[in-house]
Amino acid sequence: MNSFEKWYCGSALWRYLTRRQLLPWMLHGTVLGEHVLELGAGAGPATIELAMHSSVSVIQGDAAALPFPNATFSSAIAILMLHHLKSSELQNRAFSEIHRVLRPSGVFLAFDIPNGWIHRVAHIKSTFVPLDPAAVARRLIASGLSKVTLDSRSGGFLIRAMRAN
Repeated sequence: MNSFEKWYCGSALWRYLTRRQLLPWMLHGTVLGEHVLELGAGAGPATIELAMHSSVSVIQGDAAALPFPNATFSSAIAILMLHHLKSSELQNRAFSEIHRVLRPSGVFLAFDIPNGWIHRVAHIKSTFVPLDPAAVARRLIASGLSKVTLDSRSGGFLIRAMRAN
């Protein structure tokens, strides 16, 4: 992440937007369960909200090689993280790893941003490998996830997918 991203993602504004707008939209109609994996927590604006009434463990790792046993988590969530993986291949490996660590019927939620000049400018001197919303469902299904849906809003898109039983 570059200096701008670190500043913005750690700002009171981003914490407010995450708590008041992003998470309610992402979580609407979703039961996360008791064991949630947050990928790419960064400064943690969603972590506090996701961890209400439960304990939190922070583990630094690689989304393309998660250090957890199979079927560990009831859900996984990634906010503005997937475009920071250095290649489409690493994104695909992360999708496969998410599938592996989710329990049957576990849900994967992700919010990310599409390719565009404003996002490219914001990521100068940073990794920016944007997901193509038109291709992401195919990629998630190839990883073993199912029931993939996409929803767009305010310059970003929400991905929902499940691990089949």
